[in-house]
Amino acid sequence: MLRSGGNAVDAAVATAFVLAVTFPEAGNLGGGGFVTLKFGEDLRFLDFREVAPQAATRDMYLDATGKPIPGASLIGHRAAGVPGTVAGLWALHQRYGSRPWRELVQPAIRLAREGFVPEPALVEIIKESLPDYAGKTNFARYFAAVGGTAKPFRQAELARTLQRIAERGAAGFYTGRTADLIAAEMRRGGGLITPEDLAAYRPQWRDPLLARWREFTLVSAPPPSSGGIALVQLLRTKDVRAADFAGLPHNSAGYVHLVAEISKRVFADRAEYLGDPDFVAVPVARLIDPDYLQRRAAEVRVDAISQLPVVKPGLAESTNTTHFSILDAAGNAIALTYTLNGGFGSGVVVEGAGFLLNNEMDDFSTKPGVPNLFGVVGGKANEIAPGKRMLSSMTPSLLLSDGQVRMIVGTPGGSTIFTAVFQTIINRVDFGMDAAAAVGASRFHHPLLPPNLIVHSRCCKLGDADTLTGLQSLGYEVRESPWEFGDMQLIDVDATGRVTAAADPRGRGTSRVFEVPPEALSGGRQAR
Repeated sequence: MLRSGGNAVDAAVATAFVLAVTFPEAGNLGGGGFVTLKFGEDLRFLDFREVAPQAATRDMYLDATGKPIPGASLIGHRAAGVPGTVAGLWALHQRYGSRPWRELVQPAIRLAREGFVPEPALVEIIKESLPDYAGKTNFARYFAAVGGTAKPFRQAELARTLQRIAERGAAGFYTGRTADLIAAEMRRGGGLITPEDLAAYRPQWRDPLLARWREFTLVSAPPPSSGGIALVQLLRTKDVRAADFAGLPHNSAGYVHLVAEISKRVFADRAEYLGDPDFVAVPVARLIDPDYLQRRAAEVRVDAISQLPVVKPGLAESTNTTHFSILDAAGNAIALTYTLNGGFGSGVVVEGAGFLLNNEMDDFSTKPGVPNLFGVVGGKANEIAPGKRMLSSMTPSLLLSDGQVRMIVGTPGGSTIFTAVFQTIINRVDFGMDAAAAVGASRFHHPLLPPNLIVHSRCCKLGDADTLTGLQSLGYEVRESPWEFGDMQLIDVDATGRVTAAADPRGRGTSRVFEVPPEALSGGRQAR
């Protein structure tokens, strides 16, 4: 798309639709997400997060005794929020796209109609997921035939849905035939999404979260994402405790412990204060204020684990998300993260339309203090309400210096997203790793609960025996993650303007830097 004269937004829209065909566990039409972008002089954030249906209620996933019903917010029709992806991509294109909309959807239509040969990793994840949905959804009907042969996987129903979107834009999804099919699927399975919910959905342009960090301007995700606030808190609090970090080797026991201590406080604030800003007042400025973070940093213990009674809020997410980063020749930058939440979302495929629906309702606080799919607790600020956006951890981010893009970064990973983005930035800036090393290094995560747990990635294991021994001597349980958290996609621009890109070795993404023909540089639409 870039070689043909499209800009970064055109490339992003085309990529997102293609991933809805070839990356069904996370790429989607039936989910939602965020875009952080720099286009010309514009710095913008587009929120196309899902919303709760109008029939949703605060206690809809609790039984008569007030206890959460196992799996109710994860599998099946009632787990789905109103999708935002198609409306978001349409809004993005309407403001900044330069190529015809139909042209951007055509590659996805072709891949759905003619088929593609699934990679072994996709075949394996489908096989692993089939038992989760057996007897509960129609997942197996659509995906059980994906085997280990070279036979193309064709999705005729999805191709027809994409064709309607190509012809009518967002209206081809939220009204007409596709909307009728979604409503029929809801009726069939006792779901809550109605034609009125679909017709009323609107993405929202928001101001991005802007924060100074050293010589950089960080451009990141505001609420209803927790990611930007958390990332600023992590970066700035680490700087406050710079003397403690000085000389600590990368991912040594001391380094991991200090990051875990900071993370505890970030997650405590997340649980208490963050939610949809259209429903609750989120104290963004106070949470990232340097004086506040100075005080929080003073609570960090260097030689012991802070236990839960002393880790309180400071003021008086699947891992199967996907992310891509794009930089065009004009310097326009896109960081786009979108998701179904858990792998393959709710497991419900819209009959006749061929796409999966999300299970984002699990990202609400089903009950204050009860962990969600990713082990994250929440409070009243993130409780379910009709039309409300559920809190997210997605953190599509840009680093700028003197107004120029220096880094585009983001990842899937549920609640591990912003800790992974933080570690990648620190790997590059503080430890001087190149893009590939910064992305490929081992990552770790501490989610507040349990208070002494450190989880690390299966690929690229955490540290050496001394690291593990040191963490255990402090009282940590060090556990390998049951899945690979994070699939980082990084574009790095050094001070000389040299561009490098790196895709996470844990995933099946790719990275490319290439020359664009001069004749392709004249057609891109300017910001408006």
